[in-house]
Amino acid sequence: MPAPHGGQLQDLVARDYENRNLLLQEATTANLKQWILTERQLCDIELILNGGFSPLTGFLSKKDYDSVVLTSRLSDGTLWPMPITLDINDSNFTDSIKSGDRIVLSQNGEIPIAILTVSDIWQPDKAIEAKNVFRGDPEHPAIKYLYETAGDYYVGGSLECIQLPIHYDYPGQRRTPAQLRAEFDSRHWDRIVAFQTRNPMHRAHRELTVRAARETNAKILIHPVVGLTKPGDIDHHTRVRAYNEIVKRYPAGMALLSLLPLAMRMAGDREALWHAIIRKNYGATHFIVGRDHAGPGKNSKGVDFYGPYDAQELVESHRDELQITVVPFRMVTYLPDEDRYAPIDTVDTTTTRTLNISGTELRRRLRVGASIPEWFSYPEVVKILRESNPPRPKQGFAISLLSDDIPVSTNQLSIALLSIFLQFGGGRYYKILERDDYADDLLVELINDFVKAGTGLIIKRDVPVKNLTNVYTVGKTDDADIKINETDGTVFDIVQRVVLFLEDNGYINF
Repeated sequence: MPAPHGGQLQDLVARDYENRNLLLQEATTANLKQWILTERQLCDIELILNGGFSPLTGFLSKKDYDSVVLTSRLSDGTLWPMPITLDINDSNFTDSIKSGDRIVLSQNGEIPIAILTVSDIWQPDKAIEAKNVFRGDPEHPAIKYLYETAGDYYVGGSLECIQLPIHYDYPGQRRTPAQLRAEFDSRHWDRIVAFQTRNPMHRAHRELTVRAARETNAKILIHPVVGLTKPGDIDHHTRVRAYNEIVKRYPAGMALLSLLPLAMRMAGDREALWHAIIRKNYGATHFIVGRDHAGPGKNSKGVDFYGPYDAQELVESHRDELQITVVPFRMVTYLPDEDRYAPIDTVDTTTTRTLNISGTELRRRLRVGASIPEWFSYPEVVKILRESNPPRPKQGFAISLLSDDIPVSTNQLSIALLSIFLQFGGGRYYKILERDDYADDLLVELINDFVKAGTGLIIKRDVPVKNLTNVYTVGKTDDADIKINETDGTVFDIVQRVVLFLEDNGYINF
């Protein structure tokens, strides 16, 4: 088993255990300033405290931050490609602290996680971070986060651990590096190939990981990310249920599933290097690096953010320093005439029939309820995906009536729509949102909740936020989703337009 990155596992939970009660007392009675950690910061601090980010023992100082951004190394020369920063969006807060101050970092403002001793406070040059770490494309999700979400001030400093962030889900599968290393020792596993994923796994993933294990004479660590991933990804609850099913399909004693609370940045080659370091800290000896590993795909002009092999090349170039072996991701394809999978680079596709289903096609089949063959995925996995991604006839939707733009009473139109929808049945719950005095943010939250629950919602006002999922506007304006013509002068005319629109988009089947 490899030594942790930097030579020692920085397990701050174990290091500070004997002082935990004193730290907790200081956090709750010493009148220290408190910072409520964001969702990303909670992921980062968990991996600092449990040693997953070894050799880090806190959030980066300015000296380390500048070095990482420019050279992918800490100021002492240790390889580290990702800036791990405590970003603050409150200038009043940063103005009230100075170097040497101690700050309580909390979860939800209620659970003290750690005490930070401030080393420095600064305003970063985000343009340099965006260009050097994420290659500068303003459409990159990490750059959008950097400018639109992250705070304008960074606070560096060392951490003292009170406790890890609390998770109420899957407690037995959230192993720390120390726990996972102990598990490997107890199983007498000395060669472990780690597989990183943020997507559901299907038969092809099972085949390629088994092949990787056999080629390296290793066991398999399925190590999916359950922190922050790419916007639009399938939620981690759905994915974990699917992982728990697919791990049963491996040969006995070959694979172990453990969850990683990482906030991904989708930073391509730098992120792949970071992932390899993290898996080394968790005890892996080998790491599967995929094609376009941790890349966010293409921008709006169809240009790839990263080259397909940038990640593999960068990680391989640091192989000796990392002391972890890169296993290239070998794409496999299904051979229907032989009922087996094989690496695509070993198949003559001019003479051999192959089958594959792309991610886009899989999402389409889930959306419309089309069949997903067993050669592609296991029935138990498909069932889980269908439960969380129902087809259009079982999805919720919301109809927003632009009251100033409709030639009939919106109250009567709402009643008529509700009556017609109830006439169709189909198991969907229908409701008129009667109140029109909700604050905009509460209204958006309610709409999203109703739609996710499968409701057919009728809203007697405009929705303040555009492009919400499955939310459609009715009116005469050019940007209305369901456009009313001058001849649509009665409730019945408008109801018919709405119904036909819903039928065309698959929400209603006659």
